[in-house]
Amino acid sequence: MITIRRSDERGHANHGWLDSKHSFSFADYHDPEHMHFGPLRVINEDRIAGGQGFGTHGHRDMEIVTYVLDGALSHRDSMGNGSTIRPGDVQRMSAGTGVMHSEFNASREELLHLLQIWIIPKRAGDQPGYEEKRFSDLDKRGRLRVVVSPDGRDGSVTIHADASIHAGLFDGVERAEHALAAGRQAYVHIARGTLTVNGETLKAGDAAMITDASAITLENGEGAEVLLFDLGQLR
Repeated sequence: MITIRRSDERGHANHGWLDSKHSFSFADYHDPEHMHFGPLRVINEDRIAGGQGFGTHGHRDMEIVTYVLDGALSHRDSMGNGSTIRPGDVQRMSAGTGVMHSEFNASREELLHLLQIWIIPKRAGDQPGYEEKRFSDLDKRGRLRVVVSPDGRDGSVTIHADASIHAGLFDGVERAEHALAAGRQAYVHIARGTLTVNGETLKAGDAAMITDASAITLENGEGAEVLLFDLGQLR
């Protein structure tokens, strides 16, 4: 079964310096029909004005993945990590027993466009951790490249949750198929462009929630960048 959620059906908050679209309930946006999908808890599509960002704040017991689409993100945290995240980089911060961090647009002029993703971990109370890796456009061109996984396979970032994230870039005749094991489900988020997912045409910001399927087919892309989440059941 495939359920489509269009971009304009998401929650929306515009704070001037921050324009954010919420795929799941977040902050003042509450939708009991969209609290999570399996362990996938948050996908926020954020556009952050130059020189602006989130001051030091805390998280715990959450796997937080940042995927930058345009611009650069300056990150600092209480574990001593400091980095600038750009398109192609994938950052994972495991909040565990508690971590403080700040995130700012690294440019004072350019807009920062990113996806912030929260995934519920397999267990609470782990030690905080941090990891980031880079995946080039060539890594993702015309295929689904695993960028986040529980076992760090194929050089992906390791996450402490029953979830894998695959990223791909598709145009024209480029096509990919992802096998979905029995009992698993998939969430497909179109970050930009258009793409056909199991026969359904999706545009930037649209998503497909897929259950009881053996495979997911991605094709007919036009400037498409996509994230596919292979998810277990939330226990």
